[in-house]
Amino acid sequence: MYLVLTAMLALNVSAAILNGYAQVDDSLHATIDTMNESNQETYAQFSAALRENEIKVRPYYERAMEVQRVSDEFYGYVQSFKDEMVLQADGKKAKANARVRELGKQDDTNVPQRYAINEGHAAILQEKINAYREFMIDITGESPALDNELRETFVTPRGVNAEGDSISWENAMFNEMPMCACITVLTKLQSDIRHCEGRAVRHLLTQTDATDLRVNKFDAYVIPQSDYVVKGNTYRAQIILAAIDSTRAPEYFVNGKQLKSDGLFEMIANVVGQQRITGKIGYKDNQGAMKYVPFEREFTVGEPSATISNTDLNIMYRGYENPFSISVPGMRSGLLEVKCKQATVNKKNDLWIIIPNAKSADELTIEVYAKINNRDVLMGSHKYRIKNLPRPDVYFEVDGYPTEDLKIPFVKLRNPKNKFIASYGTDGLVQAKFDIVSFEVRLPSGTTIAVKGNKFNKRALDAIENLRLGTLITIMSIKAKGPDGKEVSLRSLTIEL
Repeated sequence: MYLVLTAMLALNVSAAILNGYAQVDDSLHATIDTMNESNQETYAQFSAALRENEIKVRPYYERAMEVQRVSDEFYGYVQSFKDEMVLQADGKKAKANARVRELGKQDDTNVPQRYAINEGHAAILQEKINAYREFMIDITGESPALDNELRETFVTPRGVNAEGDSISWENAMFNEMPMCACITVLTKLQSDIRHCEGRAVRHLLTQTDATDLRVNKFDAYVIPQSDYVVKGNTYRAQIILAAIDSTRAPEYFVNGKQLKSDGLFEMIANVVGQQRITGKIGYKDNQGAMKYVPFEREFTVGEPSATISNTDLNIMYRGYENPFSISVPGMRSGLLEVKCKQATVNKKNDLWIIIPNAKSADELTIEVYAKINNRDVLMGSHKYRIKNLPRPDVYFEVDGYPTEDLKIPFVKLRNPKNKFIASYGTDGLVQAKFDIVSFEVRLPSGTTIAVKGNKFNKRALDAIENLRLGTLITIMSIKAKGPDGKEVSLRSLTIEL
């Protein structure tokens, strides 16, 4: 538009042309006044919307205020550009905010060239036009129509002179151009500023509810913190009113897969423990743009379980690592805590290990607690009888296997890998570890040899080696130490050589 207006000046300036510029300038000022009134109404609507819903409107209102501030600054700069050229052209007779018909030297071509081109103000104006365009595009967000208008309005392309040669935008606008043309073009720029300011602010105002959904159906939902509540604990749930548009089906995605339109999600729980699902719900806003709301939820998968108890075997042994598998339906193992007075309680892999103290009472109670809403809630307890470990049996281990055949060749007795062991046997209900600490060997002659540890010592082997085949020797006074640290006496063995 600016180049079209200035191109008319390629001909000799006549009175009719000068008057034509004055009329165009007057019309532009009238348009500016109208747009100022319209813009003020839009700002008033923005302020009213801010009072009604500050949280939603505030971000857009602040952007609108920034548009107003930058537009006023740019508009004021263009006005000062005009005023300075009028002052240099008309001198003391210059009027403030003069319109074209009020210019004393409407056909002056020296001032525009000197002020705008020679003094470099046209280059500054060009930078401000480009900067204003980019600012407005950035602050108004995604609006293709407004973006295109801004790019077409605030543009500073190169021009063409009378000979058809390409010239800079500054020369095309101000070189050998009369004051009436330059002032009119600058007024047109001010008109464009107010017009695009209004378009931008109205766009921002519409965006305050652009993402609001239109609804036609309401449903009530109860969202509990947990579907499993322990007796004595508190049931907590969020009661909400959900509004939906039944004419628009949202899109549901869970774990990367899209669900059917009813949003029903199902999965087979094959893995025990804490599980998580993530996804998003997609919907179209009032502008037709797709929006997504992410979500995630955790749940616990437990093994099918039933409580089966043999009351005749409710026994724990002192000093022994009594293993327990403890679980509470609906609770992760990490939320459980096991307590037992006069006993040590540890977690080993998936088992709880409970070791009654050596001087513990004859009956102890195991208590199971669960962490619920940051409180330890007692989920159950059970009493157990406390016994000392039963006395194990004694065996002679040959080549890694306990033997019940007590007819043993001397070569086996002498083998350092073979030894006496204390055990409950492979069928024992308890598999406690006992160590043979000492025993005595009685020979047929009545001689008794004391041995420390679980293997024959040299003295005993030397004495046995001189005996004949078929001779019986007695292993007696056998002492073993169990996991509780106590020594127990075991039965005697008779070995046939």
